[in-house]
Amino acid sequence: MIGLIRVVSTLDAAQLGSHADAIAHLLSDEIRTVAIPDQPTGVHDDETFALAVPKVVDAGRALVAEGARALIVSCAADPGVPELRKVVDVPVVGAGSAGAALALAAGGRVGVLGITPEVPHAVTDVLGPALVADRVPDGVTSTLDLLRPETRRRALDATEEMRQAGAEAILFACTGLTTIGLAQDVTERTGLPVVDAVLAAGAVAAFLTSSPHQPTI
Repeated sequence: MIGLIRVVSTLDAAQLGSHADAIAHLLSDEIRTVAIPDQPTGVHDDETFALAVPKVVDAGRALVAEGARALIVSCAADPGVPELRKVVDVPVVGAGSAGAALALAAGGRVGVLGITPEVPHAVTDVLGPALVADRVPDGVTSTLDLLRPETRRRALDATEEMRQAGAEAILFACTGLTTIGLAQDVTERTGLPVVDAVLAAGAVAAFLTSSPHQPTI
């Protein structure tokens, strides 16, 4: 079993399972999804990040106790990922750092679409100077705003701006963009490859659980 931790607490059943649905084809294991409590708007600033860290750790430890062979923290800010790695003996994959690593392989110059004024450190620490542009769709301050119909057009406009700024690949630095299924529309609009952080995390988890021994590259 693979444990997947969501950081938005008020998702309905379909939304809660949407990230597991997106990566199910990558993994041979069952995916068990849990959401941390009392964070109806998810993680979108320093305060909500700090609140999420101990909750993510508690959720991850519980999933490992239930038999999880790996954990995915499905948030581009990677809350609790370093802390979890210190207390569990299974691989812990953060969507932000996994997505950033794949974006480097997909294109030398990366544009980041997210929901926060500053790109999460989990992303910038990996991308370094390859990050050439970042945008937040107008009117978006939390992942829940991505569910509004008008946000889709604004997000597409933002990716086009990054293409014009020199981006050669687009990284989704909010896993809520997976929930609304934006990637194909972005590629059709810009012609650029899109790295979905949730799919990237799923691919890394699949690699790390592909054999009973820790794989090497």
